[in-house]
Amino acid sequence: MNKYEIIQKIEDFAPLETQEKWDCSGWGVECSYSRLAGEEQGDGGHSPCDEVNKILFALTITDSVVKQARENHCDMIISHHPMFYVPLEYRDINIYSAHTNLDLAQGGTTDTLIKKLGFKKTKDEGFVRIVELKEPITIEDLRQKLMKISPKLRYVNNHNIQKIQTIAFCAGSGSEFLEETECDAFVTGDLKFHTALDAKQVVFDIGHFESEIFAPEILKEITGVGERGIIADEKSPFI
Repeated sequence: MNKYEIIQKIEDFAPLETQEKWDCSGWGVECSYSRLAGEEQGDGGHSPCDEVNKILFALTITDSVVKQARENHCDMIISHHPMFYVPLEYRDINIYSAHTNLDLAQGGTTDTLIKKLGFKKTKDEGFVRIVELKEPITIEDLRQKLMKISPKLRYVNNHNIQKIQTIAFCAGSGSEFLEETECDAFVTGDLKFHTALDAKQVVFDIGHFESEIFAPEILKEITGVGERGIIADEKSPFI
């Protein structure tokens, strides 16, 4: 598989230029050779620099994820979260990330979260997606749906709201958009204490990990690599 052709599919879906200025999406490590692919071929040599044999798709690049890539003879990792610093021991494997550009893309992280929950978005507001329900539902109805993805979610209901009809979603850490989004309920991860205190809407914190856990699946589907791509085994750091 040509790694540049694979990445072009991702960038067609989520253009790199749409990432936030602070972001570090794109190539983290662009190897000039693939030692792992050479080992898989049994000759101990190096495969052509543009070619990869197997890809590991991950949410976040960690020591565990890199170990899984090595154990499965993957010569490339494609992740959602980018690395702002790449350890020297990671530099023999291709690493590419699609972060905020994947969040913004149609069919990206937040859109997929909404779809997995059985909702249908009605409009976009940048990183935030809005679901306008035909009929109101109770807070408990929404909580039960969200618990299928995040059993340990927490939520804030400062004004004792009982029913909701408009729900805003932002996968990852989206509480910064809370004040500028008009909705009955807001679903995101990484809710901060003071933001929770001031919230006028019902705000559900389903966890950063849980809200973006479908990102590796999205990236694998975009690339169309089939059985030559595997999904990393990852868990939330919170017990």
